[in-house]
Amino acid sequence: MKRRTALMALGLTASARAQELVELNTASRAQLESVPGIGPQLAERLLAARPFADWADALRRVKGLGRASAQRLSAQGLRVNGQPLAVASSSAASEAG
Repeated sequence: MKRRTALMALGLTASARAQELVELNTASRAQLESVPGIGPQLAERLLAARPFADWADALRRVKGLGRASAQRLSAQGLRVNGQPLAVASSSAASEAG
């Protein structure tokens, strides 16, 4: 019975995690600020610069958003056009090369 409860808890955690994804191009200020690492100032800069074609576009145009912070935000559930940073950056690299 303990194993079943543990598996159910894991399932709930995974589904709760899936609900935490935040789309950068459509999120409200409150939704952006709910992502750990996005405060009021960064949320304002993100909102002012939207829409973004991809992560590379966001990195180019948002002051104070560097690769390391974008990686952390992506790991926290922030997405650009549904994509985490790793997927967006690898496709951009393949297009460039």
